[in-house]
Amino acid sequence: MTFELALSAAGLAAWVYLLAGRGGFWRANIRDETDLAPSPDTWPHVAAVIPARNEADVIGASLTSLLTQDYPVPLAVILTDDQSDDGTAEAARSAAAALDASDRLTVLSGKPLPQGWTGKLWAQKQGTGQAKSLPEPPRYLLLTDADIAYDKGVVRRLVARAEARGLVLTSLMVKLRCQSLAERALIPAFVFFFQMLYPFAWVNRRDNAMAAAAGGCMLVRADALEAAGGIEAIRSSLIDDCALGRCMKRQGPVWLGLTGSAHSLRPYPSFADIRRMVARSAYDQLNYSPLLLAGTVIAMTLTYLMPPLLAIWGTGLAQAAGLLTWGLITVAFYPMVRFYALSPLWAAALPLIASCYMLFTLDSGLQHWRGKGGLWKGRVQARRAEAS
Repeated sequence: MTFELALSAAGLAAWVYLLAGRGGFWRANIRDETDLAPSPDTWPHVAAVIPARNEADVIGASLTSLLTQDYPVPLAVILTDDQSDDGTAEAARSAAAALDASDRLTVLSGKPLPQGWTGKLWAQKQGTGQAKSLPEPPRYLLLTDADIAYDKGVVRRLVARAEARGLVLTSLMVKLRCQSLAERALIPAFVFFFQMLYPFAWVNRRDNAMAAAAGGCMLVRADALEAAGGIEAIRSSLIDDCALGRCMKRQGPVWLGLTGSAHSLRPYPSFADIRRMVARSAYDQLNYSPLLLAGTVIAMTLTYLMPPLLAIWGTGLAQAAGLLTWGLITVAFYPMVRFYALSPLWAAALPLIASCYMLFTLDSGLQHWRGKGGLWKGRVQARRAEAS
């Protein structure tokens, strides 16, 4: 077997496994809107906890969507203003006042960030602590980001599913903004890769150790979170949602699905904006290991880049295998492209898109070695390079 044929065979074998043996992740068919549960006899209290740092441009829309939820019990909202300097707290209070719902909003002034915590988790810690002192302590905490807007029935569906199935964590991968050229090119692949790493069907099985969550929307049972050690248990995690998913699955069953009913308001106008978003945590996903980084680059080259290269410039069986593999890649990516209502042609471009993510991952390692790992809103939060 020639080296060229060996490369094509490796890529083909990888995609046969991914399509047939990795939990059907590529189908993108585990959806909040279709995986419904009956309503509980009694609707429990829910408090939404929002960490916010310089989110004045989106917090009004996010709060409005929460305070107008079609939920039988009034939803309490706790916002921790994490030392913003753009009027985030004022924008939040104005949004609540416009709805005559100021009594349901608590705005905390965030305390200085202590050593060993990421900013988001420290703000969540303060918010979840405040929830315990509410007149009606909530059974569930909705840990949500400041840039997420919800359709009216989302919280009702989340709680109904959690109550019917005894879930300790119910999480939604919200629909990310997909309007600019950079977003159309890269955002669907971001969700696709997340599903590949954490197949939702496996996450949702009680007998499978796979655990994950999507940080924009996580409904957690308050008693289970406390039993898991609270937010403190993951206080230094950059990929905090998946870290919380692992902690919570040790307490009971979890559920993770896609939704088109909750949307991220955060724009990514340019490719550089998405690069920064990915580079913030990609090297953390690889446990700050140069060997894992090198292995990831090799694996992505074999599975994404070599098939189209061989399909175009290969010969004989190697070219045929490259064409077949490129076809499988296109088939796998198409459901996510359709979910984002994009042209089917984007599905065939996944190898090129993957090369961008490979560069972003390398950049994540480079930023870490420069001492700027985990940079987000002015804070460097990753483990220091010398500790790797």
